Amino acid sequence: MLPLELRSTGSSSSKAELAVRGPFPIRTSDRIAVQPPSARPEKKRIPTFEFSTLSLPPEEQFLAWRASYAPMVDLTEPDDFSVDFAGEQVLWDLDNLVISRVRTHGLGFASLAGHVRRDPMDHWLITVMLKGKSTTIAPTRMLEGRIGSVQIHPLGKVFEGQLTDCEMLQLFVPRDFFRGMAHVLDAAEFSARDDGMARFLAEYLIGLVRCLPSLDSGDLPRLVKATRAMILACVAPSADHFEQAGDMIANVLLERARRFVQANIISRDLSAKVLQRELGVSRSRLYRLFKPYGGVFRYIQHRRLLDAHAALADPNDSRRILDIAEEYGFTDAPEFSRAFKREFGYSPSEVRMAGKENISQRPVTDLENIAATDRLGVLLRRLQA
Repeated sequence: MLPLELRSTGSSSSKAELAVRGPFPIRTSDRIAVQPPSARPEKKRIPTFEFSTLSLPPEEQFLAWRASYAPMVDLTEPDDFSVDFAGEQVLWDLDNLVISRVRTHGLGFASLAGHVRRDPMDHWLITVMLKGKSTTIAPTRMLEGRIGSVQIHPLGKVFEGQLTDCEMLQLFVPRDFFRGMAHVLDAAEFSARDDGMARFLAEYLIGLVRCLPSLDSGDLPRLVKATRAMILACVAPSADHFEQAGDMIANVLLERARRFVQANIISRDLSAKVLQRELGVSRSRLYRLFKPYGGVFRYIQHRRLLDAHAALADPNDSRRILDIAEEYGFTDAPEFSRAFKREFGYSPSEVRMAGKENISQRPVTDLENIAATDRLGVLLRRLQA
């Protein structure tokens, strides 16, 4: 395993070092060092944000770590949890992607899919294990993540698992990032790969994190394009396996369905029957495709609410809330408000207010002024919208 030292360009501190009491010591040689950025005023640095539980009282450490990940998974304490909980997170905002380096004590995790949830995340999470291991249990399979392996989790589906004391890189990939090619990652979901191509992707992500402090925001378009190409090259499943080919057909259908829904999102005629006719599949096949998303109606409503959220958050859109609601199929204002609040955890009028820190669509510079436990959620909601 290659050593990995992170140097942040987005922090004002001169040097940060972890010193952990308890069973998960982080040695001086393992520290994440934060060096002062070089004085080059012409460069606009890639936004970098840090969070460590070690600055908090021991009784608050796990709760803060759990709150940071609440928009994507629910974290649970391990059975042998004592007093201190060490967690350290460095986030890089790559505009169309978010990447993080994480060190954490062991814990349990469970997806939010299938539960009442505030934030409907459906990103893919690509994880590279640097230390430790993980176990994920999905409805149809179990996967083990070990050092050097690349794992792919769809955050919008049901899963649970355990982590040992570990260190990892996490790349958050929005579904629209692979518009037209989403079936590639869908076919590889819930996999932990350590073949040659997966190791190639792992080395690329490790190298990317090493290079980020020396890059500026002007490099992001090329960086994002290269990352997209690397993921497609390394994750595309083999067409030689019948089972994977069968999954591919289902995922191609699902991707066609997603594109059709988005293209007709404001149509009053959009329905399961129209979608069935467009795809040329049986009613039962259609409902099997959308079962992980709560059904066809639930998926269409979810996408409409996301688009309505984006319109409400757009400072250039001065329409009334009711006008936006009606455009996306809600003729009753209280019904729209209730559905919106169930989906996001806040009301449509709150999106229009500029003062709430936990609302998405805030400028990146505002991330430095909000609580460290909220930053990951804000970035992931911005990717979603």
